[in-house]
Amino acid sequence: MPERSRALMLIGGLFALALGGGLWALSAGEMAIPFADVIAFLGGDPGGPGAIVIRELRLPRAVAAFTSGALLALAGALMQVLLRNPLADPYVLGISGGAAVGALSAILLGAATWLVDGAAFAGAALAMLVVFGLSRGDGSWTQSRLLLTGVIVAAGCGAVVVFMLVMATDTRVQSMLFWLTGDVSGASRPWPALAVLVVGVLATLPFARDLNVLARGELGARALGVRTRRLRLLVYLLASLLTATAVTLVGLVGFVGLIVPHLVRLATGNDQRILLPAAALAGGGLLMLADTAARTLVAPIQLPVGVLTAMIGVPVFLFLLVRHPR
Repeated sequence: MPERSRALMLIGGLFALALGGGLWALSAGEMAIPFADVIAFLGGDPGGPGAIVIRELRLPRAVAAFTSGALLALAGALMQVLLRNPLADPYVLGISGGAAVGALSAILLGAATWLVDGAAFAGAALAMLVVFGLSRGDGSWTQSRLLLTGVIVAAGCGAVVVFMLVMATDTRVQSMLFWLTGDVSGASRPWPALAVLVVGVLATLPFARDLNVLARGELGARALGVRTRRLRLLVYLLASLLTATAVTLVGLVGFVGLIVPHLVRLATGNDQRILLPAAALAGGGLLMLADTAARTLVAPIQLPVGVLTAMIGVPVFLFLLVRHPR
């Protein structure tokens, strides 16, 4: 089968998966809504049975889950190219740690939800600036220096997070733990993050060909005329922005940015022109399905979606590690 046809089939299959996951997310719950009513609502019928539940609760939650999963998967694919490390994920550079410190500080002070979101994004942005500033050193930076700096910053943020959990009152601890394990239930305003996702996907397409060259080695990329320093800076900033947006929206959701690019790469190869949009679709669909399962498996109890993604991601990662030991 020609490569283009295979890529189109994969994109189409992932789109169908995301669409099916979205319909399930809008229909499933304590109040089951038939698929026919969901489709009627999406077709423009605002007064059908369950329309208020869909419009006010389930649609924003489904969009938030899809958007955050797509952001994390896209950021993970970019980070793996940037660091030339298949184990790199969106959280490896301390962005999530900074967001956690900001968000938990706001929760500890009893701030409103929008202030928690703003504090999370500010913490992520500050961590991004600290990591990038410290990793430059004498004006240049390498993948190993960037990775080491990110790990150290993440460790420091982790210590601050533990300190805040110890100091928090019992009434604050539960909300703090839910944020740390990923919680989509409070994401009622996903539309700005969705706009960031669209811009992020469109922004990657013009330099996807250069990323293909960079993935084979920096010296070879320079020899072929790729401006590697500018490209690496652009990828770092874009991946950090995508990660900060996702973490601000739903908290810390693990394994999506690590596992999804691996699985998509196995299906499509390493062509970033196909891998990046396919990873975004796959990550969004996966997290939307996981969130729907998290709120329906043991209803009326709602599990943090990060717990479910970890339960899925750990065995999948171990399977990949055994099957592809190199």
